[in-house]
Amino acid sequence: MVHTTLTKNFDKKAFRIGAPAAKVYCWYLIDVVCFKSGLIPFSTILVGILRLFGAQIGKDVRIKPGIHIRYPWKLRLGDHSWLADCYIDNLDMVIIGKHVCISQQAMLMTGNHDYKSKTFDLITKPIIIEDGVWIGAKSLVAPGVRVATHAVLTAGSTAVRNLDAYVIYQGNPAIRQRTRIFSDAYIENSTAVAL
Repeated sequence: MVHTTLTKNFDKKAFRIGAPAAKVYCWYLIDVVCFKSGLIPFSTILVGILRLFGAQIGKDVRIKPGIHIRYPWKLRLGDHSWLADCYIDNLDMVIIGKHVCISQQAMLMTGNHDYKSKTFDLITKPIIIEDGVWIGAKSLVAPGVRVATHAVLTAGSTAVRNLDAYVIYQGNPAIRQRTRIFSDAYIENSTAVAL
């Protein structure tokens, strides 16, 4: 019978951190002090720090304290997007479009292990989240998943396959529930109340 053999030196395939050791170490310190601690609640400062470390971030982006981003240089984030205190384990690229909301404690996981390998080798695949998507609180997006424009992954759900555009998904694994329809009546009523 074959047994799993877990060692520190498992096969990482083509994985590369993508930055020198000094930059990685410096990021870990800044991450603990500025992001995880919540000492800096100002989104503009957090965005500025992420840009200094190589993240490509659009305009008018909101980043909340408590967020975890493994490697900022492997993050692209479009205009007007919101990231709550989520967990972005971007061993591979994470590309997030415009007007995207990633809610509290959601997880974007680009890495996994090969359970068919007795040494549990590393597998990484990028995650792409297109414009207008909402990733609900405590949900999970698995490695290699593409979330098409304006899809919704509801709270606590798990996306292990690509999600279609304008569809609401729920469950573990997430399955199609219904089409996402924007209500003009709601928008008109909201505007009337605001006046």
